[in-house]
Amino acid sequence: MRWADSPDAPIAEVLLPESFPVEAKALKQLANLATAKHPAGGHVCRVCATPDFHPGDAGVAIGSVLETSGQVIPAAVGSDINCGMRLHVADLSVGQFLAQRDRFVELMKGDFFFGKRDVTMTAQTMQALFQNGAIGWLDAILDRPTGSIVQSDLNQLAREIDRIFLNGSMTGHIRWAPEELVPKLGLVRDGGLATIGGGNHFVEVQWIEQVENRTLAYQWGVREGQLAFMIHSGSRNVGKYIGGMWRDRAQALWIDGVKYPDSRLFPLSLAIHPEAVTDYLQAEATAANYAFVNRLLLAELLRLRLRQVYGDVEAPLVYDLPHNITLPEGQGWVTRKGACPAHLGQPVIIPGSMGAPSYLLAGLGNPDWCCSASHGSGRLRSRFDLNRKGNQESEDELGLTGVDCITLRQERRIEEAPAAYKPITPVIEAQVQAGLVEVVALMRPILTFKA
Repeated sequence: MRWADSPDAPIAEVLLPESFPVEAKALKQLANLATAKHPAGGHVCRVCATPDFHPGDAGVAIGSVLETSGQVIPAAVGSDINCGMRLHVADLSVGQFLAQRDRFVELMKGDFFFGKRDVTMTAQTMQALFQNGAIGWLDAILDRPTGSIVQSDLNQLAREIDRIFLNGSMTGHIRWAPEELVPKLGLVRDGGLATIGGGNHFVEVQWIEQVENRTLAYQWGVREGQLAFMIHSGSRNVGKYIGGMWRDRAQALWIDGVKYPDSRLFPLSLAIHPEAVTDYLQAEATAANYAFVNRLLLAELLRLRLRQVYGDVEAPLVYDLPHNITLPEGQGWVTRKGACPAHLGQPVIIPGSMGAPSYLLAGLGNPDWCCSASHGSGRLRSRFDLNRKGNQESEDELGLTGVDCITLRQERRIEEAPAAYKPITPVIEAQVQAGLVEVVALMRPILTFKA
């Protein structure tokens, strides 16, 4: 689907399967992005949307991808900076896992829900985390291991750095971090690190049902019958803090006397505020670094519990990649909102709902879609609708029959029921047919942790 909202705006393209509805609100939000232009200079070069395209609560459609020149738009990323996916595999069968399932679940509930995790950091480690992400964090933690990480295989973590997008390291700075998380001395006990978060974030145990590309699967250490562990989380309160700060700053820097844009999207122009563009990208990178380490620590807690219950389990990392991020690509920057990079040969992780399969794919680097792919199947029903009507629907109607959802909040189980999401298969097929990705493996859910 292609259209232009105004003569001087780029043509917007939406990759929608034939059976999917066209949501007017989402189209309007995409048009607002396409026409976002700073009066002092800067414009959108290209805008498109992936098949999980749907309206966003903050005025930007989920699944939007835009290339800009001379400007960046903080609101296009929002506050869930570097929300992303991480995937591990383990040489455990489904039967082996289920035999000790209850013990494993109780231990993970303690870490994920009851605050039993110990991710204490030194002040120096937290500073390194914000400034240099996973690489900085690892260098600092090797000097002085703290918390439960003292039980980890730090050499394994070091070997896995190159399986994280950008090595999990962007150029951040502690001046953008919440002050209480970057003291000069002492220890930091951050209640946000190694947490899943709400909404559609999760930790899921899966099994690899089918491998489609055996060559790539072998290279990535993936085989049929293995267990898979998928993590979807982001920068938590740090992202909210930095995203909110820059939403307000972008508005405050708007040219005096010039009418606010109707969309309330305020670009930062390289022409008149180059320092603000640089500062925003550094601030976004600071939150992104936190998110990379947050997912790493969630995975490490899980890996430590696997070893406690099932013995010597390696559970290597397959890949970790971001959504909701601005990166230097194309004619300036590419901003992805609920979409992920899909460069040639790069692993891509696209989850279904907790009652549907998830996919491991390889990017094909399609320039027509800004080398991007979807980040999920896309929401079909709002959380408000599920809260209002969900309790009146049966387990079958909600798609929850046979779903093992581990949560302390019954409303979360209903809000995130499979019926809330679009079917994943046409989302994947549309991207395969359009040449964005190719399928490497298909994974089925066993159980899902929802905070």
